[in-house]
Amino acid sequence: MKTLSTCFALLTTLVVCAGANNVRADQTEDEAAIRKNVESYTEAFNKQDAKALAELWSPEAVYTNPISGEAVAGREAIEKEFAASFAAQKGAKLETTVEAIRFISPNVAVENGTARVVVGEAKPTESSYSAIHVKRDGKWLLDRVTEEDLPEIVSNYEKLKGLEWMIGTWVDEDDASRVATTCQWSKNRNFIVRSFSITVGDRLDASGIQVIGWDPAAKQIRSWVFDSDGGIGEGVWTNKGNKWFIQAKDTSADGRKLTSQNVLTVVDNDRFTWQSIDRQVDGNLLPNIDEIVVVRSTDGE
Repeated sequence: MKTLSTCFALLTTLVVCAGANNVRADQTEDEAAIRKNVESYTEAFNKQDAKALAELWSPEAVYTNPISGEAVAGREAIEKEFAASFAAQKGAKLETTVEAIRFISPNVAVENGTARVVVGEAKPTESSYSAIHVKRDGKWLLDRVTEEDLPEIVSNYEKLKGLEWMIGTWVDEDDASRVATTCQWSKNRNFIVRSFSITVGDRLDASGIQVIGWDPAAKQIRSWVFDSDGGIGEGVWTNKGNKWFIQAKDTSADGRKLTSQNVLTVVDNDRFTWQSIDRQVDGNLLPNIDEIVVVRSTDGE
């Protein structure tokens, strides 16, 4: 038979759980209401309806114009500010993305997101924003909004996208050795990072990394390679149809100078060939290396 204290503890737990469920249910409804307001705000902005926009703000709200930096307080002043802004930017269109909504208290919430404003053919302006919403008489209203311009991401992807076929893992192997290469984009797709390993039998013989990128000064694709033996090298890449020519200059760990022209020929999405010609070490000619077929790995190496 349950004791009185056990029954009391069980009853208390049920009450607390029920209260927590109510809070979660209330917050779900409140979040849905705030998201609906964001949609209404965007719609009113795109209709350039200053009055409808002002109605979404609290009576004591403060709005700071992100262009001029001037702040105005109260719905009437906010309406006038938006009317002036729309007159100066006719046809402006707003796109908003809500990233998160968190509740500070039952009647205060903070919304974080990004905004994008497009005016005619001008370059769109993008910003991240933080909006404070307050609940008055059962209705959620805007109280404050702060914005920061999004940092412009510089990417040389357009210069390097001709090499996008390289992304993935590639294998060249025979009974004696195996060469595995994995290529992936760096952040913002400014470089392709190519790591490689050479296995002879069951022993890792060498490994290294190659970085391929756009040289903005020379205005050409270049690469830099570093191997586990201490060798370093660089190359200049040129494209002709389905072929890539890499004029390579390398320095071995013992200081010898090596030059060569390596040729990559794209066969299809899953195959390319590699060969090396015009090879020299300290000015002495070396035999060419005939074409080797390299295939894309299908086992996710």
